Amino acid sequence: MAGLEAHYSAGDIEARILAAIRAAGLNPEQRLLPEELGALDHFHTGGVRASRELLALAQIRAEDRVLDIGAGLAGPARLLASALGCRVDCLEMSPDFCAGAVLLNRLTGLDERIVVHEGNALGLPFPDDSFDVVWMQNVGMNIADKQTLYGEICRVLKPGGRYAFQEIAAGRAATSYFPLPWATDPADSFLVSAEEIRSLLGERGFAAERFEDTSEAHLNMAAADAAPSPLTLGVYVDNLAQKAGNARRSLQEGQIRLVRAVFRAK
Repeated sequence: MAGLEAHYSAGDIEARILAAIRAAGLNPEQRLLPEELGALDHFHTGGVRASRELLALAQIRAEDRVLDIGAGLAGPARLLASALGCRVDCLEMSPDFCAGAVLLNRLTGLDERIVVHEGNALGLPFPDDSFDVVWMQNVGMNIADKQTLYGEICRVLKPGGRYAFQEIAAGRAATSYFPLPWATDPADSFLVSAEEIRSLLGERGFAAERFEDTSEAHLNMAAADAAPSPLTLGVYVDNLAQKAGNARRSLQEGQIRLVRAVFRAK
């Protein structure tokens, strides 16, 4: 895990975030709105737009308890908590990202609805049947043992609970452009096809309610997402332009695909 931990490290992340917030003309001494931070805290393909689209599909209720696996800076968790009023537990392996998430939860006044846990998705630190919804965006490509991952998700979901996710899937050719947003080199990238994702989830007892390839839609909309601002992923992601460019090229050439789905546990 050493390479992966280094990839997702960001020293002095709290100072970096506060400096960027001030540079954007916001006052961290006053309560911030989650939507003001969207370009900063949604570290996955499609950013905050993709999170809103997944939210529309997931049918999450205010009374639901949600687990966000690989939560990063907890931008999606704050979107859920603020838009719906639900409680969210965040699991994140990077101690730096955990620190940044705790800071932003406090600055937005959502720290009573969101709890941040440092941990590993292959050993979720929660009892069986704990959650109504598990939420995950661009995480599985860092995890080789997807059978254990999906087994853990199934274990912590209540019967009939939903698993809502977006994921990078393998395309028709091997991924060849590195670094990528999720991996500095091939040793930390574990892509499988969309068909295999669906099959593995079926083996764990999940039933697909929705499963779609959003690759073309993302390529068509990506240019519209760009907006100059001091609040960008570049605040804490090194070599962002190179990584994003490699990801776009990989998608254009069919080396990767972007999928989005909602599955229900039996």
